[in-house]
Amino acid sequence: MAVSISVVMLLLVLAVVFLRNGALKLSHAIVCVLLGFYLASTSMAPTIQNGLSATADIVSNLKP
Repeated sequence: MAVSISVVMLLLVLAVVFLRNGALKLSHAIVCVLLGFYLASTSMAPTIQNGLSATADIVSNLKP
């Protein structure tokens, strides 16, 4: 749960930065949000969640 909240916060911060820079239009952000909700309701959602969890595990095990 902590990883997904961190990812959501990171994506939210990036979206705000892109919107303020003008690199991301509001309509594009809305489409991305709708795509996220659509993907969350499909059968691909567990696969995406597992992939994100595996990536987070790999990154957390890296030693600088």
